[in-house]
Amino acid sequence: MNRITRLFGIKYPIIQGGMIWCSGWELASSVSNAGGLGLIGAGSMYPEILREHIIKCKAATNNPFGVNLPLLYSDIDKHINIIIEEGIKIVFTSAGNPAKFTPLLKENGIKVVHVTSNLKFAKKSEEVGVDAVVSEGFEAGGHNGKEELTTMCLIPLVKNEISIPLISAGGIGSGSAMLAAMILGADGVQIGSRFAASKESSAHINFKNKIVEAKDNSTMLSLKKLTAVRLMKNSFYDKIVEAQNRGASVEELRELLGRARAKRGMFEGDMKEGELEIGQVSATINAVMPVKDIIDEIMLEFNKEKQKLLNLNF
Repeated sequence: MNRITRLFGIKYPIIQGGMIWCSGWELASSVSNAGGLGLIGAGSMYPEILREHIIKCKAATNNPFGVNLPLLYSDIDKHINIIIEEGIKIVFTSAGNPAKFTPLLKENGIKVVHVTSNLKFAKKSEEVGVDAVVSEGFEAGGHNGKEELTTMCLIPLVKNEISIPLISAGGIGSGSAMLAAMILGADGVQIGSRFAASKESSAHINFKNKIVEAKDNSTMLSLKKLTAVRLMKNSFYDKIVEAQNRGASVEELRELLGRARAKRGMFEGDMKEGELEIGQVSATINAVMPVKDIIDEIMLEFNKEKQKLLNLNF
């Protein structure tokens, strides 16, 4: 056991990312049943849909699970009320200032973890009383830090400045990567892209297959004028690049993005005009697999590579 497994009451220090359009109750419960911590991604759910997923997740697992909650979501107050009413004990917050809601969540017996992309906000998160932080390198899919700090640089920086448990994210999809993150100072890892391509992910099969087909140059960090996001290259991405290269305004980029663009791609399966949020590690994903097989594979490789290190002599 380590600080993360003790904090959440789980077998392995593996947390599933709360990805929009991918992280429904089936994925979250499957990760929890396999020994990790599953998270329901509330960012793509109306309040009553979130309640429905929580109820179904409770029925599908007896193990701990949580909710990922983007703080800039328009119905944030309704989401928080539902989380409290349904007795959720773990919340990962992101995309906003954790100072506003962390005290309320903790007053209701909820462990709070905040997702950050730089040292400044990791330290601020600790100051407002979160129980752990996720430090996410810019290799990660979806919304990201403008600083473009890689996981390998970010984790040691944060580890030296905080005392609470540290979870590494961004570019982690294997046991070797998990071990590397923990050697750098992380207490656990958060994995997104690998689980997005799982059988239990709520993503459209077209998107899952697209992840499996990804190459090393298939994703890029984009839309920095709005909010930095790592996207898979497609026709929509090409339009974004063209607009940015000619100096499009924030308003024009926002209009081009429109509404429900991520839903159109990741959930409905439009691989040309949808927004496809996925990490660089997608280039290493070769098959759509069940969650249990993914976690078993990661832990087998983790322990094998750890033993190799123990046997090294210089």
